[in-house]
Amino acid sequence: MFRYIGNKTKLLPEIMKEISLSVPIGSTVVDLMAGTGSVSVALRQEGYRVIASDVMTYSKHHLVTQLLFDRAPQFLELAKHVPIENIGYERVLGFLNNLEPKMGYFYNEFSPEGTPANGSPSRKYFTSNNAQKIDAIRATLNEWIENGWITENEESVLKHTLIMAANDVANISGTYGYFLSSFNKNSLEDIVLKPVSFITSGTINNIVLQGFAEDISSTITADLCYIDPPYMKRQYAANYHILETIARGDFPEAVGKSGLRDWWDQHSKFCTKTGIRDSFEKVIDSMNCRKFLISYSEDGLLSINELIDLFSKHGKVSYQSIEYSRFRSNKSKLSKDLKEYIIRLEKE
Repeated sequence: MFRYIGNKTKLLPEIMKEISLSVPIGSTVVDLMAGTGSVSVALRQEGYRVIASDVMTYSKHHLVTQLLFDRAPQFLELAKHVPIENIGYERVLGFLNNLEPKMGYFYNEFSPEGTPANGSPSRKYFTSNNAQKIDAIRATLNEWIENGWITENEESVLKHTLIMAANDVANISGTYGYFLSSFNKNSLEDIVLKPVSFITSGTINNIVLQGFAEDISSTITADLCYIDPPYMKRQYAANYHILETIARGDFPEAVGKSGLRDWWDQHSKFCTKTGIRDSFEKVIDSMNCRKFLISYSEDGLLSINELIDLFSKHGKVSYQSIEYSRFRSNKSKLSKDLKEYIIRLEKE
Protein backbone atom coordinates (compact mmCIF):
# COMPACT_ATOMS: atom_id res chain seq x y z
CA MET A 1 0.00 0.00 0.00
CA PHE A 2 0.98 3.64 -0.38
CA ARG A 3 2.21 5.86 2.44
CA TYR A 4 -0.86 6.87 4.41
CA ILE A 5 -1.22 9.36 7.24
CA GLY A 6 -1.67 7.43 10.51
CA ASN A 7 -1.20 3.99 8.93
CA LYS A 8 -1.36 1.31 11.63
CA THR A 9 1.16 -1.19 10.26
CA LYS A 10 3.56 -0.65 13.17
CA LEU A 11 0.82 -1.05 15.77
CA LEU A 12 -0.87 -4.00 14.09
CA PRO A 13 0.53 -6.76 16.36
CA GLU A 14 -0.65 -4.90 19.47
CA ILE A 15 -4.04 -4.13 17.96
CA MET A 16 -4.63 -7.74 16.96
CA LYS A 17 -3.51 -8.97 20.38
CA GLU A 18 -6.01 -6.68 22.08
CA ILE A 19 -8.82 -7.76 19.77
CA SER A 20 -8.07 -11.45 20.36
CA LEU A 21 -8.23 -10.89 24.13
CA SER A 22 -11.58 -9.09 23.79
CA VAL A 23 -13.57 -11.26 21.37
CA PRO A 24 -13.11 -14.82 20.00
CA ILE A 25 -12.20 -15.61 16.40
CA GLY A 26 -15.35 -15.67 14.27
CA SER A 27 -16.76 -12.58 15.96
CA THR A 28 -17.91 -9.57 13.97
CA VAL A 29 -15.42 -6.70 14.25
CA VAL A 30 -15.89 -3.21 12.84
CA ASP A 31 -12.98 -1.27 11.36
CA LEU A 32 -14.82 2.03 11.42
CA MET A 33 -12.27 4.31 9.72
CA ALA A 34 -10.46 1.69 7.73
CA GLY A 35 -8.30 3.80 5.39
CA THR A 36 -6.20 1.53 3.18
CA GLY A 37 -7.45 -1.53 5.07
CA SER A 38 -4.38 -2.86 6.92
CA VAL A 39 -6.36 -3.68 10.07
CA SER A 40 -9.33 -5.02 8.11
CA VAL A 41 -7.09 -7.38 6.15
CA ALA A 42 -5.45 -8.67 9.33
CA LEU A 43 -8.88 -9.25 10.88
CA ARG A 44 -10.06 -11.21 7.86
CA GLN A 45 -6.90 -13.32 7.78
CA GLU A 46 -7.26 -14.12 11.48
CA GLY A 47 -10.78 -15.45 10.94
CA TYR A 48 -13.00 -12.56 12.01
CA ARG A 49 -16.00 -11.31 10.06
CA VAL A 50 -15.27 -7.71 9.14
CA ILE A 51 -17.45 -4.65 8.69
CA ALA A 52 -15.17 -1.99 7.23
CA SER A 53 -16.05 1.61 6.43
CA ASP A 54 -14.53 4.92 5.46
CA VAL A 55 -15.73 8.21 4.05
CA MET A 56 -13.24 8.18 1.15
CA THR A 57 -14.19 6.57 -2.17
CA TYR A 58 -10.68 5.30 -2.86
CA SER A 59 -10.77 3.55 0.53
CA LYS A 60 -14.02 1.83 -0.45
CA HIS A 61 -12.37 0.41 -3.58
CA HIS A 62 -9.38 -0.84 -1.56
CA LEU A 63 -11.68 -2.46 1.01
CA VAL A 64 -13.94 -4.15 -1.54
CA THR A 65 -10.93 -5.65 -3.30
CA GLN A 66 -9.35 -6.90 -0.08
CA LEU A 67 -12.44 -8.08 1.80
CA LEU A 68 -15.03 -9.27 -0.73
CA PHE A 69 -12.87 -11.38 -3.06
CA ASP A 70 -10.83 -14.54 -2.70
CA ARG A 71 -10.01 -14.74 -6.41
CA ALA A 72 -9.99 -12.44 -9.41
CA PRO A 73 -13.37 -11.46 -10.92
CA GLN A 74 -14.33 -13.03 -14.24
CA PHE A 75 -15.81 -9.99 -16.06
CA LEU A 76 -18.54 -12.14 -17.63
CA GLU A 77 -20.67 -9.23 -18.88
CA LEU A 78 -17.69 -7.31 -20.21
CA ALA A 79 -16.75 -10.36 -22.29
CA LYS A 80 -19.92 -9.83 -24.33
CA HIS A 81 -18.96 -6.31 -25.39
CA VAL A 82 -15.17 -5.93 -25.52
CA PRO A 83 -12.96 -7.95 -27.89
CA ILE A 84 -10.60 -9.47 -25.30
CA GLU A 85 -9.65 -13.06 -26.01
CA ASN A 86 -9.97 -15.44 -23.02
CA ILE A 87 -11.14 -12.53 -20.90
CA GLY A 88 -10.19 -12.37 -17.24
CA TYR A 89 -8.64 -9.92 -14.79
CA GLU A 90 -5.12 -10.00 -16.22
CA ARG A 91 -6.40 -9.84 -19.81
CA VAL A 92 -8.52 -6.81 -18.93
CA LEU A 93 -5.45 -5.12 -17.43
CA GLY A 94 -3.51 -5.89 -20.58
CA PHE A 95 -6.26 -4.29 -22.67
CA LEU A 96 -6.22 -1.15 -20.50
CA ASN A 97 -2.42 -0.95 -20.52
CA ASN A 98 -2.44 -0.92 -24.33
CA LEU A 99 -4.97 1.87 -24.80
CA GLU A 100 -3.94 4.86 -26.88
CA PRO A 101 -2.98 7.80 -24.62
CA LYS A 102 -5.54 10.58 -24.38
CA MET A 103 -5.09 14.30 -23.68
CA GLY A 104 -7.83 14.75 -21.12
CA TYR A 105 -8.46 16.01 -17.61
CA PHE A 106 -5.37 14.55 -15.93
CA TYR A 107 -3.14 15.70 -18.79
CA ASN A 108 -4.44 19.27 -18.57
CA GLU A 109 -4.63 19.59 -14.79
CA PHE A 110 -1.77 17.46 -13.45
CA SER A 111 1.01 17.27 -16.05
CA PRO A 112 3.72 19.78 -17.11
CA GLU A 113 2.42 20.08 -20.69
CA GLY A 114 -1.17 20.66 -19.63
CA THR A 115 -3.11 23.90 -19.29
CA PRO A 116 -5.04 24.08 -16.00
CA ALA A 117 -8.55 25.46 -16.44
CA ASN A 118 -8.10 27.99 -13.62
CA GLY A 119 -5.08 29.60 -15.28
CA SER A 120 -2.55 28.30 -12.76
CA PRO A 121 0.91 27.26 -13.96
CA SER A 122 1.09 23.67 -15.11
CA ARG A 123 1.43 21.05 -12.38
CA LYS A 124 3.83 18.13 -12.09
CA TYR A 125 1.96 15.34 -10.31
CA PHE A 126 2.54 13.02 -13.29
CA THR A 127 4.60 13.08 -16.46
CA SER A 128 2.56 14.10 -19.47
CA ASN A 129 2.71 10.58 -20.88
CA ASN A 130 1.49 8.97 -17.66
CA ALA A 131 -1.27 11.55 -17.28
CA GLN A 132 -2.50 10.72 -20.79
CA LYS A 133 -2.51 7.01 -19.97
CA ILE A 134 -4.54 7.68 -16.82
CA ASP A 135 -6.99 9.72 -18.93
CA ALA A 136 -7.39 6.88 -21.43
CA ILE A 137 -7.99 4.29 -18.70
CA ARG A 138 -10.44 6.52 -16.83
CA ALA A 139 -12.42 7.20 -20.00
CA THR A 140 -12.67 3.49 -20.76
CA LEU A 141 -13.69 2.56 -17.22
CA ASN A 142 -16.35 5.29 -17.24
CA GLU A 143 -17.72 3.87 -20.50
CA TRP A 144 -17.86 0.36 -19.09
CA ILE A 145 -19.57 1.59 -15.90
CA GLU A 146 -22.14 3.74 -17.73
CA ASN A 147 -23.02 0.85 -20.05
CA GLY A 148 -23.34 -1.62 -17.18
CA TRP A 149 -20.60 -3.86 -18.57
CA ILE A 150 -18.84 -4.29 -15.22
CA THR A 151 -20.31 -4.80 -11.75
CA GLU A 152 -19.69 -2.41 -8.86
CA ASN A 153 -17.24 -4.86 -7.30
CA GLU A 154 -15.40 -5.32 -10.60
CA GLU A 155 -15.20 -1.53 -10.85
CA SER A 156 -13.61 -1.46 -7.39
CA VAL A 157 -10.98 -4.01 -8.37
CA LEU A 158 -10.01 -2.08 -11.51
CA LYS A 159 -9.95 1.28 -9.73
CA HIS A 160 -7.96 -0.16 -6.85
CA THR A 161 -5.47 -1.44 -9.42
CA LEU A 162 -5.32 1.94 -11.20
CA ILE A 163 -4.86 3.84 -7.92
CA MET A 164 -1.95 1.62 -6.92
CA ALA A 165 -0.35 2.04 -10.36
CA ALA A 166 -0.81 5.83 -10.31
CA ASN A 167 0.69 6.05 -6.84
CA ASP A 168 3.79 4.18 -8.06
CA VAL A 169 4.56 6.96 -10.55
CA ALA A 170 3.19 10.03 -8.72
CA ASN A 171 5.68 12.86 -8.32
CA ILE A 172 5.07 13.45 -4.61
CA SER A 173 6.92 13.17 -1.31
CA GLY A 174 4.21 11.15 0.42
CA THR A 175 0.76 12.72 0.16
CA TYR A 176 -0.90 14.64 -2.69
CA GLY A 177 -1.01 18.00 -0.92
CA TYR A 178 1.53 19.25 -3.47
CA PHE A 179 3.89 17.91 -6.14
CA LEU A 180 7.69 17.93 -6.27
CA SER A 181 9.39 20.66 -8.28
CA SER A 182 11.41 18.11 -10.30
CA PHE A 183 10.36 14.63 -11.36
CA ASN A 184 11.83 11.91 -9.16
CA LYS A 185 13.10 8.60 -10.48
CA ASN A 186 9.91 6.62 -9.89
CA SER A 187 7.69 9.22 -11.52
CA LEU A 188 9.65 8.93 -14.78
CA GLU A 189 8.73 5.25 -15.11
CA ASP A 190 5.79 4.32 -17.35
CA ILE A 191 2.55 3.64 -15.50
CA VAL A 192 1.56 -0.03 -15.70
CA LEU A 193 -1.52 -1.70 -14.24
CA LYS A 194 -0.22 -4.73 -12.34
CA PRO A 195 -2.48 -7.52 -11.07
CA VAL A 196 -3.04 -7.40 -7.33
CA SER A 197 -2.82 -10.49 -5.15
CA PHE A 198 -6.21 -11.48 -3.78
CA ILE A 199 -6.50 -12.72 -0.21
CA THR A 200 -7.46 -16.39 -0.10
CA SER A 201 -7.73 -16.90 3.67
CA GLY A 202 -10.68 -15.96 5.82
CA THR A 203 -14.25 -15.32 4.77
CA ILE A 204 -15.57 -13.08 2.01
CA ASN A 205 -18.79 -12.72 4.00
CA ASN A 206 -17.72 -9.23 4.98
CA ILE A 207 -19.36 -5.84 4.58
CA VAL A 208 -17.93 -2.62 3.13
CA LEU A 209 -19.65 0.70 3.86
CA GLN A 210 -18.92 4.27 2.83
CA GLY A 211 -19.84 7.30 4.88
CA PHE A 212 -19.03 9.36 7.94
CA ALA A 213 -18.55 7.24 11.05
CA GLU A 214 -21.08 9.37 12.94
CA ASP A 215 -23.74 8.72 10.27
CA ILE A 216 -23.35 4.98 9.71
CA SER A 217 -22.61 3.79 13.25
CA SER A 218 -26.32 3.51 14.08
CA THR A 219 -26.71 0.94 11.27
CA ILE A 220 -24.02 -1.39 12.65
CA THR A 221 -24.25 -4.33 15.04
CA ALA A 222 -20.97 -5.91 16.09
CA ASP A 223 -19.05 -7.63 18.88
CA LEU A 224 -16.21 -5.10 18.86
CA CYS A 225 -15.55 -1.80 17.12
CA TYR A 226 -12.02 -0.66 16.32
CA ILE A 227 -11.68 3.10 15.75
CA ASP A 228 -8.61 4.72 14.23
CA PRO A 229 -9.69 8.37 13.91
CA PRO A 230 -7.67 11.21 12.43
CA TYR A 231 -5.48 12.68 15.17
CA MET A 232 -4.67 16.09 13.78
CA LYS A 233 -6.13 18.92 11.68
CA ARG A 234 -4.80 17.47 8.41
CA GLN A 235 -7.74 16.34 6.32
CA TYR A 236 -7.41 13.10 4.35
CA ALA A 237 -9.70 14.43 1.63
CA ALA A 238 -7.27 17.25 0.86
CA ASN A 239 -4.10 15.19 1.15
CA TYR A 240 -5.31 12.43 -1.19
CA HIS A 241 -7.50 14.47 -3.56
CA ILE A 242 -6.05 12.97 -6.75
CA LEU A 243 -6.69 9.40 -5.59
CA GLU A 244 -10.26 10.42 -4.77
CA THR A 245 -10.69 11.80 -8.29
CA ILE A 246 -9.42 8.54 -9.79
CA ALA A 247 -11.76 6.62 -7.50
CA ARG A 248 -14.82 8.68 -8.42
CA GLY A 249 -14.02 8.92 -12.12
CA ASP A 250 -15.19 12.53 -12.18
CA PHE A 251 -13.78 15.84 -13.45
CA PRO A 252 -13.86 18.36 -10.59
CA GLU A 253 -12.60 21.91 -10.77
CA ALA A 254 -8.92 21.81 -9.80
CA VAL A 255 -8.46 24.74 -7.41
CA GLY A 256 -5.29 26.73 -6.72
CA LYS A 257 -1.70 25.93 -7.53
CA SER A 258 -1.97 22.43 -6.09
CA GLY A 259 -5.16 21.57 -8.01
CA LEU A 260 -7.31 20.53 -5.05
CA ARG A 261 -10.83 19.30 -5.69
CA ASP A 262 -13.67 20.63 -3.52
CA TRP A 263 -13.39 18.18 -0.63
CA TRP A 264 -15.76 19.75 1.91
CA ASP A 265 -18.27 16.92 1.45
CA GLN A 266 -15.66 14.63 3.07
CA HIS A 267 -14.47 17.05 5.77
CA SER A 268 -13.99 15.09 9.01
CA LYS A 269 -15.10 16.59 12.31
CA PHE A 270 -12.60 14.28 14.00
CA CYS A 271 -9.98 16.72 12.66
CA THR A 272 -11.43 19.65 14.61
CA LYS A 273 -11.26 20.43 18.32
CA THR A 274 -14.83 21.71 18.19
CA GLY A 275 -16.25 18.54 16.66
CA ILE A 276 -14.17 15.58 17.80
CA ARG A 277 -15.92 15.05 21.16
CA ASP A 278 -19.41 15.10 19.66
CA SER A 279 -18.31 12.73 16.91
CA PHE A 280 -16.94 10.20 19.38
CA GLU A 281 -20.12 10.48 21.45
CA LYS A 282 -22.38 9.84 18.46
CA VAL A 283 -20.43 6.76 17.39
CA ILE A 284 -20.31 5.20 20.85
CA ASP A 285 -23.92 6.02 21.74
CA SER A 286 -25.52 4.92 18.49
CA MET A 287 -23.67 1.72 17.58
CA ASN A 288 -25.09 -1.60 18.76
CA CYS A 289 -21.75 -2.68 20.20
CA ARG A 290 -20.43 -2.93 23.77
CA LYS A 291 -16.69 -3.15 23.23
CA PHE A 292 -14.56 -0.47 21.59
CA LEU A 293 -10.84 -0.28 20.90
CA ILE A 294 -9.49 3.14 19.96
CA SER A 295 -6.06 4.02 18.58
CA TYR A 296 -4.76 7.50 19.29
CA SER A 297 -1.49 9.43 19.48
CA GLU A 298 0.03 11.94 21.85
CA ASP A 299 0.25 14.24 18.81
CA GLY A 300 -3.55 14.23 18.67
CA LEU A 301 -6.01 17.05 19.24
CA LEU A 302 -7.02 15.55 22.60
CA SER A 303 -4.67 14.47 25.37
CA ILE A 304 -4.89 10.99 26.85
CA ASN A 305 -6.48 12.44 29.99
CA GLU A 306 -9.13 14.23 27.94
CA LEU A 307 -9.87 11.01 26.09
CA ILE A 308 -10.19 9.00 29.29
CA ASP A 309 -12.57 11.61 30.74
CA LEU A 310 -14.66 11.52 27.56
CA PHE A 311 -14.89 7.73 27.30
CA SER A 312 -15.44 7.20 31.04
CA LYS A 313 -18.91 8.71 30.64
CA HIS A 314 -19.87 5.59 28.70
CA GLY A 315 -18.30 2.75 30.67
CA LYS A 316 -15.13 1.13 31.91
CA VAL A 317 -11.93 2.51 30.35
CA SER A 318 -8.31 1.38 30.37
CA TYR A 319 -5.37 2.03 28.08
CA GLN A 320 -1.79 1.19 27.28
CA SER A 321 0.88 3.41 25.75
CA ILE A 322 3.46 2.25 23.23
CA GLU A 323 6.60 4.23 22.50
CA TYR A 324 8.03 4.58 19.00
CA SER A 325 10.95 6.43 17.50
CA ARG A 326 9.49 9.32 15.57
CA PHE A 327 10.56 10.03 12.00
CA ARG A 328 12.02 13.53 12.01
CA SER A 329 13.62 15.79 9.45
CA ASN A 330 16.97 17.29 10.36
CA LYS A 331 15.32 20.60 11.23
CA SER A 332 12.46 19.13 13.26
CA LYS A 333 12.07 20.34 16.84
CA LEU A 334 9.77 17.45 17.78
CA SER A 335 10.95 14.97 20.41
CA LYS A 336 12.61 11.75 19.30
CA ASP A 337 10.03 9.49 20.96
CA LEU A 338 6.31 9.29 20.21
CA LYS A 339 3.62 7.65 22.32
CA GLU A 340 0.76 5.80 20.68
CA TYR A 341 -2.24 4.78 22.79
CA ILE A 342 -4.57 1.80 22.59
CA ILE A 343 -7.69 2.62 24.60
CA ARG A 344 -10.23 0.01 25.68
CA LEU A 345 -13.86 0.94 26.39
CA GLU A 346 -16.59 -1.43 27.53
CA LYS A 347 -19.99 0.24 27.59
CA GLU A 348 -22.14 -0.13 30.68
